[in-house]
Amino acid sequence: MKEFTYTIEDPNGMHARPAGKLATYAKQFDADIRVHAGEKESDGKRLLALMSLGATCGTELHFIISGSDEEAACEQLERFCRESWGRGE
Repeated sequence: MKEFTYTIEDPNGMHARPAGKLATYAKQFDADIRVHAGEKESDGKRLLALMSLGATCGTELHFIISGSDEEAACEQLERFCRESWGRGE
């Protein structure tokens, strides 16, 4: 299992476009990708599930990745978040 945290810096939060990009990117991996925002959890490969997190600017997203390609998925998803939405933690 691999994990990383990313804090949303976009003033609009995680609306449909960035959530869709994240879900599409996550689908290329076989690993299970869970995204937590506070007490809420979603499947990182499902657009509506990601949007249901209600993640706004300043929300800390915690990614938990497990499966056969978890190492690559973690590294690439973390890079994707940082490059797509600014500086993470």
